[in-house]
Amino acid sequence: MVTIHDKIDVARAEAFWSTLGEERDVASGDVLPPFAHLAFFWTPMAEEGLGPDGHPKLGGLVPDFGLPLRMWAGGRLTWHAPFRAGIAAERTTRLTNVTRKEGRSGKLAFVTLRHEIRQRGQAVLSEDQDIVYREATALSGEPPVVEENPDERRALKPTEITLFRYSALTFNAHRIHYDAGYCANEGYPGLFVHGPLLATLLAGMASERGPLQKFEFRATSPLYLGDVAWLCRTGDRYWVEGSRRRLCMTATAVVGGAG
Repeated sequence: MVTIHDKIDVARAEAFWSTLGEERDVASGDVLPPFAHLAFFWTPMAEEGLGPDGHPKLGGLVPDFGLPLRMWAGGRLTWHAPFRAGIAAERTTRLTNVTRKEGRSGKLAFVTLRHEIRQRGQAVLSEDQDIVYREATALSGEPPVVEENPDERRALKPTEITLFRYSALTFNAHRIHYDAGYCANEGYPGLFVHGPLLATLLAGMASERGPLQKFEFRATSPLYLGDVAWLCRTGDRYWVEGSRRRLCMTATAVVGGAG
């Protein structure tokens, strides 16, 4: 188990809002939006501790599978109380599951990490984070497509600046989000839009209907910078639709938690 303490700095909370396109003056005690916790609990390390893709080298909490590429596959979050700016917090992380598989793109390893966040001794957020590790081969297979028309649809237009700021805010050096040359060498058509950023935007859309109690999401295909894309909703189901109706992420939300 790994424990990290963070002061939940107000200035970084304001940076999180601005990265999402809103300018807000945040005061200590203010409730932060869904997924704001990703901007905190950094684990800084020297560049020598990073792998060729920019992620920390494996070993320790997450074993080294000999699979060089890492992507966020999905997650499940439960809010027990509001996550607030300016109040010291503690996050404990433990490895809860490892599954090995053979897919179209070769060997895969799926890892689940359980994060528990507390403030003032009170449970605030429980998160199961699913990560996939795979071989250094180009993505293959036909992506899933959207089969329905949504009740609500919003244009999604991230830019290179959006990706840079989100990477900086989350202290994420994964090269697929900022290094176009690296992406081309790996056989990708462009920069990847962060999966957690897409989940953040979907959760923000859901939270407009009330405080979130639960949120679950799954990445189904990459969204590349420059793709035509939309945030979509029907009932309590949400998804990201890419060009040619490609389904990039699905999510469900339960509204009515701590406010």
